[in-house]
Amino acid sequence: MPKAHNPRRGSMQFWPRVKAKRIFPRVRHFPSGKESKPTGFAGYKVGMTHILFTDGRKNSMTKGEDISMPVTIIECPPLKIVGIRFYKKKYLTIQPAGEVMAKPDKELARKLDVSKKEGKKADAFKPEEFDDLRILVQTQPKMTAIGKKKPEVFEMNVGGNKEEKFNFAKENLGKEISVKDVFADGQFIDIRGVTKGKGYQGPVKRFGVKVRFHKSEKTTRGPGSLGDWKHKTTWRMAHAGQMGFHSRVEYNKQIMLIGDDPEQVNVQGGFKRYGNVKNTYLLVKGSVLGPSKRMLRLENAMRPDVKKDASPQTIQYVSIRSKQGR
Repeated sequence: MPKAHNPRRGSMQFWPRVKAKRIFPRVRHFPSGKESKPTGFAGYKVGMTHILFTDGRKNSMTKGEDISMPVTIIECPPLKIVGIRFYKKKYLTIQPAGEVMAKPDKELARKLDVSKKEGKKADAFKPEEFDDLRILVQTQPKMTAIGKKKPEVFEMNVGGNKEEKFNFAKENLGKEISVKDVFADGQFIDIRGVTKGKGYQGPVKRFGVKVRFHKSEKTTRGPGSLGDWKHKTTWRMAHAGQMGFHSRVEYNKQIMLIGDDPEQVNVQGGFKRYGNVKNTYLLVKGSVLGPSKRMLRLENAMRPDVKKDASPQTIQYVSIRSKQGR
């Protein structure tokens, strides 16, 4: 008889497959940047549509032709810089060495326990007293149609050397920054988010285990024989468990357009489960992880593909047909 070829089921790339600790992801390693500006931004996933654009990529087989492409709309209201956090190198890592906070607003008080006393000012720190710094930013979901007021607060990196970072953070403390100040048309970015949750699922849906013959012993949707009853199974086996709501990252997603006019993308009847776009938005090539209204963190590409053409494309048409079948 021929040898039966039965490869393992499911990918072992991600483990453990557990729920994310919070609704938006954290960045464990920030990309570096040469310009003194933030290396990332944040936005809310709206939905998908399609565009027609003139293909201007150098090595494309459809160069000069108008082609259709699916895109994801991400609404990006301005971020507000609410603090500066200083770090000092210690024991092969960096540890917080101080913090400066701007005057808090009403929305920030919904998220953090803000002090009414005036704290330290940025001028109290000198560049030689710290080794690195990051800015604390808050989102402004009140400017969108998702029906949320409590902001998300997280750290973000700034490009440039230490002095340039410090000057940028000190000048913009308490001010708003736009996504146009950070990204450009055609640029490749990494998108981090929390995927759509699917709850507790069995091994057939979770790992793609084959459904066995209906007269198989004990079960038809199980992973099969796991050895004797004393054997302790490992995480490599395809078992039932949590599926979805995992923190994930998608690399090298291209920005097709950064737009200011929401009427160019708002579909008839509004986007399903979202409503209408009200702020600056991104059109990102292809699909993006997570459901609508989910906050996504956008960062400069960590490992950019230099072979891909990052030049901006000429968009001829953006579909605004209803996505609700009307």
